[in-house]
Amino acid sequence: MTPADPRAAAPAADHTLRVLAFLARQRGPVAARTIAAALELPRSTVYRLLRVMVEHAFVVHLPEERRYGLGVAAYELSSGFSRQEPLARLGTPVLTGLVDRIGQSAHLAVLHGRDVVYIVEARAPRRPPLVTDVGVRLPAAATASGRAQLAALPAAQVRALYPDASAFTGAFPRAPRGYVALREALRDVRARGFAWEDGDVTDGLASVGVVVRDHAGWPAASIAVTFPRDDVPEPVVPALVAEVTAAADLLARRIHGRAPVG
Repeated sequence: MTPADPRAAAPAADHTLRVLAFLARQRGPVAARTIAAALELPRSTVYRLLRVMVEHAFVVHLPEERRYGLGVAAYELSSGFSRQEPLARLGTPVLTGLVDRIGQSAHLAVLHGRDVVYIVEARAPRRPPLVTDVGVRLPAAATASGRAQLAALPAAQVRALYPDASAFTGAFPRAPRGYVALREALRDVRARGFAWEDGDVTDGLASVGVVVRDHAGWPAASIAVTFPRDDVPEPVVPALVAEVTAAADLLARRIHGRAPVG
């Protein structure tokens, strides 16, 4: 760490934020010694920080378990993030630039249960109308946007979202109709590095979707491009995928508060 590093000027703030970020990545409350070991901090320092954060409700202490988890004040920060809609604001210029480069329509979607909700749409001139307008919800399993995000979740969580056949009811007969079919589709997404949907939502239209991950590696959203299948020859698809992937990486860096590379 150099003197120019802002963390050197405010080590307590740096330690506090690192503790909060670590707790946010855990599946449940953890012991103070676990935090200290993971962050390579003195245990006494961790206990002092936790006491202050408990007083301000950013952390909750579970005395019976001797563990610590995120408190209600941390949840309020998350709610504030949602209210201010920074994801849509950060994503709009990324999608606009993507559409300018490729000449096809693009959209940004977030996962909500078994659905995806579209929060930004950037339409290219003279392209066919899409069903993915802002605010529209579609079954995640039927869309490239949804599959890109589902593939980034642990298998147990996907299984919990789709416990039985009733979870697959919908108006898209070409989409996976059962858990085994969905599992295979998500395995394909992981192998490719992107999601591909061809006519599952709208006949004649195909989509490429790429997940946008948050600081902990979880799916925060996905960027997808939809186009008339006949307008994009097979040899052109890899270049299109590369553009969508670059846009997803750029948005991930913007979410993390990091400057674009290059």
